[in-house]
Amino acid sequence: MSTAAVSDSAVADVRYGWLRNAQFDMTLIFGVAILALASGAIVTVRPEWFPIVLVLDLWFLGYHHVVATFTRLAFDSDSAQEHRKLLTVLPWIVLAVTAVIGLTFGLWALATIYLYWQWFHYTRQSYGITRFYERKCGIQPGLDQKLTTWSLYLVPLWGILYRSYQASPTFLGSEVLYLPTPYWVVVAAGVLAGSVTAVWLVRQALMWREGKTSLALVGYMFTHLTIFTVGYVLVENIDHGWLVLNVWHNAQYILIVWMFNANRFKSGTDPKHMLLSAISQTHPFNIVCYFLVCLGVTSVAYGAIYTVTNMSVIAAIPLIAIVVYQTINFHHYVVDGLIWKARKKKIQETMEIAQ
Repeated sequence: MSTAAVSDSAVADVRYGWLRNAQFDMTLIFGVAILALASGAIVTVRPEWFPIVLVLDLWFLGYHHVVATFTRLAFDSDSAQEHRKLLTVLPWIVLAVTAVIGLTFGLWALATIYLYWQWFHYTRQSYGITRFYERKCGIQPGLDQKLTTWSLYLVPLWGILYRSYQASPTFLGSEVLYLPTPYWVVVAAGVLAGSVTAVWLVRQALMWREGKTSLALVGYMFTHLTIFTVGYVLVENIDHGWLVLNVWHNAQYILIVWMFNANRFKSGTDPKHMLLSAISQTHPFNIVCYFLVCLGVTSVAYGAIYTVTNMSVIAAIPLIAIVVYQTINFHHYVVDGLIWKARKKKIQETMEIAQ
């Protein structure tokens, strides 16, 4: 192959900026977003279907995405040793704090924390993926990187401020306490978010002409902005809007974790980590096995939790089940904030985004 051909190929790789390949990234960027928007559209048109779609989301995506974290933490001895404190100490701390909050203030306090923390968690995950794409196509100039970050955060901020102003009586069946938010604050946040995003779009268009940005980065930001705007602003019902964000976040996370494991064991099965390395191979059969194993663990783990929390003695005290489920959520939020930082050398090497 000629030097010119190699050079053209390298330029093309930067212009597209795929984390893995076109098929995977198009699924991650657009496929997941379409699934999320379709879920929101279904429950908006047919509100009585919300419980059905919610159960499907929880069992196939939500619980699965929590279990996916443990393929990073505990599916092999090296990972379990590396993250020992996250597996043995942190859960008890989170459980204790969650229980104290629930017993002291009530269910509304846990629901309120969940509403705002999950908003931040979803935004931070999206920020992390954006950083992956920035590194893949080459770190952008300081101003453009800051514009990407500001746009990425300001649109979700506008959304949560709107939900706070809207102040729906309940969120997922629970009473919540909202931050006092006057309408002018929502409008100001929307104008600021829209203005920064418009500048960002102009800058990205100019950078595209110069070969300094990628299709994947721009496409991902487009879906990020769309999902947060739809989920928090355009969908009037807070539960239906949350579903859009939740489906998007869960499916996205499952794909990212799969890619991490596939990259980690791309050289083949490892006798030291036989199960995880075997199911993380990219042959279609192995991919099916990977997701079946994760869904199997999900069904066993959450099936046991559901069975125990619905026993008559425990079900008589709803706070117990809420504390258990929110402990799992909050532990997941803390762990994700620690293990997925794009600046970590191990993450950069495994995700193949090192500069």
